[in-house]
Amino acid sequence: MNITADLPPHPSALLQPDWVKIIRAAASKAEAQGKLLPAQLQLIEEQQWFKLLVPAAYGGLETPLPALVALEESLAWADGSLAWVVTLCCGAGWFGGFLQPQLARQVFSTPLLCLAGSGAATGTATPTAEGYVLNGSWKYASGAHHATHFTANCIFHKNGTPVLTADGQPQILPFIAEKAQVNLVAAWKYIGMMGTGSHAFEMKDVLVSKNHCFKITPDAVVVDSPLYTYPFLQLAEATLAANLSGMALRFIELCKPLLNARKSNSKLNSNQQSVLEAQPETAVALMNDARLHFYKAVKASWLNAAAPELLKAVSITSRHLARTARECVDRLYPYCGLIAAAPDTEINQVWRNLHTASQHSLLTFSE
Repeated sequence: MNITADLPPHPSALLQPDWVKIIRAAASKAEAQGKLLPAQLQLIEEQQWFKLLVPAAYGGLETPLPALVALEESLAWADGSLAWVVTLCCGAGWFGGFLQPQLARQVFSTPLLCLAGSGAATGTATPTAEGYVLNGSWKYASGAHHATHFTANCIFHKNGTPVLTADGQPQILPFIAEKAQVNLVAAWKYIGMMGTGSHAFEMKDVLVSKNHCFKITPDAVVVDSPLYTYPFLQLAEATLAANLSGMALRFIELCKPLLNARKSNSKLNSNQQSVLEAQPETAVALMNDARLHFYKAVKASWLNAAAPELLKAVSITSRHLARTARECVDRLYPYCGLIAAAPDTEINQVWRNLHTASQHSLLTFSE
């Protein structure tokens, strides 16, 4: 495997040590409470991480994709739950490039801004003279406890019947609503990513004005910037894969002292000791090879997002990175001993977070 100078730095290079300390010191308690803690949220607010993809015109950071995925990988190395909330909530901020300016300025000037939501079309929108009436329920809204606004996909209805597109499919468009218009439903009961508070939410006969409906198609871009003409699919794939990469790198670090300790066991023969010696280095090499191709693909597509083959490369390398992260961790896990299965240890938390996050449908298949 040829790892060149193009390989991005280790995730620790992008985070100040005191940031990492704040994030990790609260990780276990965030799991117990099912949401990020005030110290973590204060750091996010200070660094404007929820505004990473908000247009600069509205006070956001409008971060280029290569820098975004590198930061999100770093945050996932620090803690998977915090990184996932930042990734999903700042990802919703990307919609700012498509909102009408008057509404966008209102939304993004909100104190302690945080956008949560769902891409599933499990709601309905019925047009009225005043705007739209929204009904439905949506799952997996990461960061729901901290959200000031929610975005949700809805199927257009008229006279109780779905409106169909020209090709006979239900017409689906996203909407944005304020937190006060949404009811949270406690539903996140999975083994990992417990600190994300990725609960469900519902809306019942919620009236929103017409400008709360928007499109994310190329012809609907309001903010003239490369960030908002970059396809949402590859943006989502890349940011999610970067999270898994960061978690896997942290797992490899945490397993090294465990394997070193096991090597001193007199019951192991030389071959077994050699296996323990080689496993972490092999995992690092595999991860760095996958990271190298991933970051090259992201950078190339960012410089020329109009090239279909470059975008396809992002999809392929994102999935490959996600698969490599899972496989490297699973290859190491049996050698770590029972401590890796103890739920009150960081290595087990990382293992649970990675295996929960990797169930995201965008990362399931190779292509």
